[in-house]
Amino acid sequence: PCPERAMTEQPGPTSAPAPKSPARSRRRAPPVVPVSRDAALPLSFGQQRMWFIEQLTPGGISYNVPYFARLTGPLDVPALERALATVVARHEALRTTFAVVEGRPVQRIARELSLRLRMESLEALPVSEREAALRTLAEAEAREPFDLGAGPLVRVRLVRMGATEHVLFLMLHHICCDGWSLTVMERELKALYAAAVSGTEATRPALSVQYADHAVWQRQWLQGDVLAQQLEWWRGQLAGAPAALELPTDRPRPAAQSTRGAVYRHALSPRLGRELEALCRKQGVTLFMALLGGMHLLLSRHSGQDDSVIGSPISGRTRQEVEPLIGFFINTLPLRVQGAGHLGFGELLHRVRKTCLDAYAHQDVPFEQLVDALQPERDLSRTPLFQEHAVCTVIAGPVRSSS
Repeated sequence: PCPERAMTEQPGPTSAPAPKSPARSRRRAPPVVPVSRDAALPLSFGQQRMWFIEQLTPGGISYNVPYFARLTGPLDVPALERALATVVARHEALRTTFAVVEGRPVQRIARELSLRLRMESLEALPVSEREAALRTLAEAEAREPFDLGAGPLVRVRLVRMGATEHVLFLMLHHICCDGWSLTVMERELKALYAAAVSGTEATRPALSVQYADHAVWQRQWLQGDVLAQQLEWWRGQLAGAPAALELPTDRPRPAAQSTRGAVYRHALSPRLGRELEALCRKQGVTLFMALLGGMHLLLSRHSGQDDSVIGSPISGRTRQEVEPLIGFFINTLPLRVQGAGHLGFGELLHRVRKTCLDAYAHQDVPFEQLVDALQPERDLSRTPLFQEHAVCTVIAGPVRSSS
């Protein structure tokens, strides 16, 4: 559902161990701690970007995050409802809406949220027509906008396909979740549902902090010398980078960038995947780094440019306290590689490795703040700082990539 889920590489048994990150060029960050809910709670930098986008283009659906799951076997609907209610009760981000106080957006966290499970059945349709009807329902759900002020920012629908087959739709706004969050939510739903069905008490570890605590921590820490030091590194890293990647296209670029597009997915054969893993072990890089190097080389050959910047998402969860949370932590890193067109591939991989590790060590600066600081020439037809976006999912089998 969310491409940034792929940024946490999952090495299989034959994968190279992830290279150690270089020492961070910043002071050690303080822990995230609970803060009072009596005062107005600020938005995180990522939430603020999402909120401003919604103010500029209200009613948009580009940041609707879908989660669909097929459920087979007998389904205990009341148990599923209790599991969903418990997840919402555990994670404040799912009970958050946004208001304006004294001209500034703030988080509003509801003490309780009764999430309505909308139910419908496709059993009356012929079996041959149910999948098409299901796709229609899914597309309609994905195209329904959220109201960030009124909420709720999560919707849930259960479609009955047959006596022992259901499909669960969860639709969330990106301002309250990311790809990692979907994994957290899935894991908790499974455990809570199993406990509800068996009549036992669910034993989920208590959450020491919530997303709003992270937002306050981020704004208190990422300022002054800490922010200046990281911004200075990015200025040096991106100095002189090309404003645009000029790829030969079959039609003119539109004057304003739209969300129209597609995703191409390709699975490498098991044999090629094993050979790629062997290359990674030999060169001391991860599979993501190898595929990123290949993408830089491909872009260099098609554009004729020897300097390219590719944007790649990263989980943004640099503190252990926030790992079990549902919330919007993801950040985007502009990964610049120079000389891809004339380097040997081994040398290229080493350069990509250094680029990635250095970027990871300076990942705390939100992308929107980086854009504000660097002030690149703005063009409505292009993304600032990079035009190509890359994610890679590494699994214990074929390697899947998309761009």
